[in-house]
Amino acid sequence: MPLVTLTVRRPKTAAFKDTVLNSIHAALVATGVPQDDVFQRVLELDAEDFRFHARYPDAVTDRDENFILIEILWSAGRSVKVKKALLTDLMQKLQAQGFNPENVMLVFKETSWENWSFSGGRLLHT
Repeated sequence: MPLVTLTVRRPKTAAFKDTVLNSIHAALVATGVPQDDVFQRVLELDAEDFRFHARYPDAVTDRDENFILIEILWSAGRSVKVKKALLTDLMQKLQAQGFNPENVMLVFKETSWENWSFSGGRLLHT
């Protein structure tokens, strides 16, 4: 039940966004997320509305206009091992598509199961 938010600088092609989102979803599925569990959004911002440091804190190369910020909101309980595996898989997938992994920042956000209502005001767990 992850909610994926992709933030990029404008303009980005549909192909750019599809490649990133499909790579994220494939990496999530590899960690056990159901194939049909797809909830994604893209925030495409002008440069003045999406600012970032070129190298902070440890980027090997400068971030550029293709910098990708990925936020994954999902239920709590996944281990560091699972998160590392997702990161490794995702970076490999993106690099295979020509993206520079140093241009990717990912933030995991966790929430408990009782905070999810997918439709009709029904909580998944009570």
